[in-house]
Amino acid sequence: MGEKVLITGVAGFIGFHLANRLGKEGYQVIGIDNLNDYYDVKLKEDRLAILQESHSDFIFQKVELEDKPAIDQLFEEYRLDYVVNLAAQAGVRYSLQNPYAYTASNVTGFLNILEACRHFPVKHLLYASSSSVYGANTKMPFSVHHNVDHPVSLYAATKKANELMAHTYSHLYGTPTTGLRFFTVYGPYGRPDMALFLFTKAILENRPIDVYNYGNMRRDFTYVDDIVEGIARLLPNVAQTNPDWNGEEPDSATSFAPYKVYNIGNNHPVKLLDFIKEIEKNLGREAEKNLMPIQDGDVPATYADVEDLMNDVGFKPKTSIQEGIKSFVDWYRAYYKV
Repeated sequence: MGEKVLITGVAGFIGFHLANRLGKEGYQVIGIDNLNDYYDVKLKEDRLAILQESHSDFIFQKVELEDKPAIDQLFEEYRLDYVVNLAAQAGVRYSLQNPYAYTASNVTGFLNILEACRHFPVKHLLYASSSSVYGANTKMPFSVHHNVDHPVSLYAATKKANELMAHTYSHLYGTPTTGLRFFTVYGPYGRPDMALFLFTKAILENRPIDVYNYGNMRRDFTYVDDIVEGIARLLPNVAQTNPDWNGEEPDSATSFAPYKVYNIGNNHPVKLLDFIKEIEKNLGREAEKNLMPIQDGDVPATYADVEDLMNDVGFKPKTSIQEGIKSFVDWYRAYYKV
């Protein structure tokens, strides 16, 4: 039996792809998810079904991150080697409507994972942060060595809180932690609340699409396989202390504790209108566009500096928008039979 890795949010978009990849690499994957109805539960169940069919040793349990006794029992039973915490209440815009969902899952839930890693030590805890932590920053590309103290949504604030909480546990209890700042992930089996999914569905149904910031948004769209490649390489690359860390000039991406933060982005921002053009090309039809102002909580641009990822594990995300959107549209047509 291979090393045991717990993936929280395993029925989610990234969790599903990561579990599939790690299962193929010989890890035994234990996955948990609460299967909430933030979006279509059938999509989550179909992802799980694929994992159960493809990997005979895959174990799934329906568990809430906020359920501390259940989390502790899981850690005690399986004596895990690694943990990848991807479970979270996602979505910037939804955080304006339902803020308490974010503190429950993203703060209390993450605290339960940290406490379990403390009492049932693991080799490495990786956890999802987000490009949204860069908030009001405008210096591009966004670097993990930049200060990120000005979030513009509660979702972003909870992700920044995760990084601070992880550092505290790395310092107090020696838990090696690595934060992963994901940049606008897309691809097959993607989330229905994300732009690519929403646009594709609407265009095929001859409905107009809402284009925020009048189409002038720029996003570092990152294909899911590139995200998974980054995580797979970082998993055994256990966070280390930085012997050169200096409290006079503190580096936010490293520490005197076993703590690290990485960007995983495509390192190539794309204008939203160009992204839409590529979708139109793959669908063979033009979208009717509602050009709208930027929404509260959104940032106009994201652009990832991935130098640390390249230096430490020799990888830079590189799937082009052309390749990635074609893969998604092909999957969407097959899955929804359109």
